[in-house]
Amino acid sequence: MPDRDIILALTADEEGGTDNGVDWLLKNHRDLLDAEFALNPDSGGLDADAGKPVALNVDATEKLYADYELEITDAGGHSSLPRPGNPIYALSEALVRLGKASFPFELNAVTRAWLEHMQKIEDGARARDIKGVLATPPDAGAVARLSTDARYNSALHTTCVATRLDGGHANNALPQRASAIVNCRILPGHSSEEVRRDLIKILAAPKLTVRYVDPATDRRVDVASEHKALPPPPPRKDVFDALDTVAGRMWPGVPIVVDMAVGASDSIYTMAAGIPTYGFNGTAIDRDDDRMHGRDERVRTKSFDDSAEFYYRYLKVLTGGK
Repeated sequence: MPDRDIILALTADEEGGTDNGVDWLLKNHRDLLDAEFALNPDSGGLDADAGKPVALNVDATEKLYADYELEITDAGGHSSLPRPGNPIYALSEALVRLGKASFPFELNAVTRAWLEHMQKIEDGARARDIKGVLATPPDAGAVARLSTDARYNSALHTTCVATRLDGGHANNALPQRASAIVNCRILPGHSSEEVRRDLIKILAAPKLTVRYVDPATDRRVDVASEHKALPPPPPRKDVFDALDTVAGRMWPGVPIVVDMAVGASDSIYTMAAGIPTYGFNGTAIDRDDDRMHGRDERVRTKSFDDSAEFYYRYLKVLTGGK
């Protein structure tokens, strides 16, 4: 029998949910989630190469998620009478500037520890570049080379990327509006409003408005949140001892690595509610084949089965079993 209560929270939406997400549960039924700590199986996980696990990641902190709507409007007119000021052209030029821009390089305690581990996994030029990034002062050339890899770039920088585009209303009319959604993943220590102001400078388009998309209401607002990502919780001995035991049995020799999630998860809500949260799971996904949120998202059958087995074993060990 478990030596403590285990609360299983199943929600109908990922990273939000206005009706039955983790945020909604905490606001409306906090008593049901009044836990000493939380485990988030939708965070962390096994990095793999060709299906072979190389590291079990525990997400100790994560970047802050933010969406922004970019919009340019014009009086429009008949397409037979083109003139300067076309919103589609102006927006396109601004997005090209964004695509060429880079936010400043930055390390924190979690990403530094992660890179120190990755230096042992990588070899050749990649390992030398990681060493250069960790140097004091960091080697600018190494930072630039490592940043060409999307996986490392996202850990070293705040990132902003255009994900949706809309413009015009008819084939035979000049566009009266052009808009785009830009999705940002913001390093801890920086706010959504700070990045909104940075975007205005990068885009450098006087007629362009940059509005924050409120995640709770989907409304576009002129000023974004000043909220910043929360610091990582202190490591719990029982959580990590059980993890060492089970991972050692299932994947001998695979190291456990504390890292920063470059995406987002429901941990932001439990952490904000004062519940220390640890994100990890046993699903192995190839490092060079990450298709999350894509229409071709997939996971190996064995990885799915192993992940279910992992959490069953883990909870038994964590709660007093063998």
